[in-house]
Amino acid sequence: MVPSKTLGYMAPMLSLAVLLFLSRFLEFPSISSPLPTAGLPDPRAAAAATTIPATPRRKEPFTDLVGAFDRWDKVVGCERFREKHRGWAPNASALQEAGTGDCRGLEVPHVSVLVKGWTWIPDNLDQMYSCRCGLSCLWTKSEVLGDKPDALLFENVRPPLQDSNSASCFHVIGTSKDGCMEVGSVGPDAASGNLRQKGGPLRVYMDLEASRKPSGFEDIFIGYHAKDDVQTTYAGALFHNSRNYHVSRQKRSDALVYWSSSRCLPDRDQLAKSFLSLVPHHSFGKCLNNVDGLDMALDFYPECSNGENSPPHWYDHLHCAMSHYKFVLAIENTVVESYVTEKLFYALDAGSVPIYFGAPNVWDFVPPNSIIDGSKFSSMEELAAYVKALAADPVAYAEYHAWRRCGVLGNYGKARATSLDTLPCRLCEYISRKGGKNLRTL
Repeated sequence: MVPSKTLGYMAPMLSLAVLLFLSRFLEFPSISSPLPTAGLPDPRAAAAATTIPATPRRKEPFTDLVGAFDRWDKVVGCERFREKHRGWAPNASALQEAGTGDCRGLEVPHVSVLVKGWTWIPDNLDQMYSCRCGLSCLWTKSEVLGDKPDALLFENVRPPLQDSNSASCFHVIGTSKDGCMEVGSVGPDAASGNLRQKGGPLRVYMDLEASRKPSGFEDIFIGYHAKDDVQTTYAGALFHNSRNYHVSRQKRSDALVYWSSSRCLPDRDQLAKSFLSLVPHHSFGKCLNNVDGLDMALDFYPECSNGENSPPHWYDHLHCAMSHYKFVLAIENTVVESYVTEKLFYALDAGSVPIYFGAPNVWDFVPPNSIIDGSKFSSMEELAAYVKALAADPVAYAEYHAWRRCGVLGNYGKARATSLDTLPCRLCEYISRKGGKNLRTL
């Protein structure tokens, strides 16, 4: 019989031996943690919200993305990820509510929008839409199909200052003796006032550039900010048509970061150079090119060809090419609140992790733990060290994709719901609530 005192000494030693034995076969969770969420972390982790996460310890270079997912499933899993982000609370007011208004507020059952001036609005938006509340919406660039429009839409093309068939500006002042609706004007002819023929189409102006400036001669303004009449984000699929959507399962290990820019802005290029000089990368496009020429992506990745006979353009194979990289550097032209453009969303759609520099409230538009916010690091050296370590930790890296696999979206669902994809129905509903051509206030 073994004395009880001896057993007291042996029990901890036996436990340690068993633990060491099992460690040969079991993988324990990585201690790596996601990047802080720009002031919007899980409230239970608020104390760590202002610090950079610990650098991943396990150095295990990998190339198979699906294999990394399998490892993450065994070590972490969706249940733990959902619980970890259950308290995620981005700023709901950063995005308008789509499809929530009372149907009784609609005043006209059908709205027709004629697109008169545009630079990049895709042709495949043109169609008849069956919207919520029984509202039908015709969106067209054809003056034949849209011969009696309720609204004329101008995108980055200022509406005409005075037109007998279109609305002039913001607020109805009254009705003139000849039956025209007199509209207050903020333009050069404000003194005389513009006149819109009663029953004429409203004028809609759309500007999604960083400056976001109303023309001063529209009834409805479309911009990227929630304060605009109708908000439109860059998160939708229609910002990238006619492209090869092949997503590579294999991630490169020799070049970690993808960067492509052909609009060479000094400040942005300097920021990119200061980071890219510290990490292995491929830089396509005109700016900081290091792949021996332009349009080299198809030489690297022939599977990214869209198969058409026309000469390839850089945007034809954008998603496919960047999907071969673990990270995509995404730098906005301008740092402005809520100005989160396709540069970030392209990377998410391609199955890469964006390294982002831009809008200070970016977390209001993206899923939790989906991007690396470069502004939260004290130096480029610190950021580069984190990226390199993350690239060598399959479990930690896979967690940046968990939002997609586990359905944890944060505000990203709302960002998609207020994108260009849904603009026709949302604009038509807004016009209907204003009374159509009667231009009634909400």
